[in-house]
Amino acid sequence: MKIIATLRRGTKPAVDETRRRIMRAVHSKNTGPERHVRSVLWRMGYRFRIHHSGLPGKPDIVLAGRRKVIFVHGCFWHGHRGCSKATVPKSRQDYWIPKLKRNRERDLQSIDSLRDLGWDVLVIWQCQLADEATLAETLGHYLGSSRCAS
Repeated sequence: MKIIATLRRGTKPAVDETRRRIMRAVHSKNTGPERHVRSVLWRMGYRFRIHHSGLPGKPDIVLAGRRKVIFVHGCFWHGHRGCSKATVPKSRQDYWIPKLKRNRERDLQSIDSLRDLGWDVLVIWQCQLADEATLAETLGHYLGSSRCAS
């Protein structure tokens, strides 16, 4: 969809409005990648809680009986190093670079706090979701056998 706007002095281009609408649509909970991982876990027979507010970083997926948590990180938002999806925007770098750096620092702090509390932590990156068989293998290896798995 192409947006055409008349640019007057003091108005922002339509591209900014489009970007604003896209960014506002991004939520911190129940993202597409997160729902995908939960779906794979459920089909594998694992049962879990989501967004446990009593744990550092509010992990996306919590398997309390196993003392394991899973974070599902978007490559852009969490700065997945070496990933093509984790590019820094060319505009407003004075905003984006510190923001993305703070996200990475907060992630590391949450992971360290969880490990100090005796939890095992797995981070699944958005780019790892393309191959569902490998994802299921990674999850199964991390979590061990499921009581419901056949």
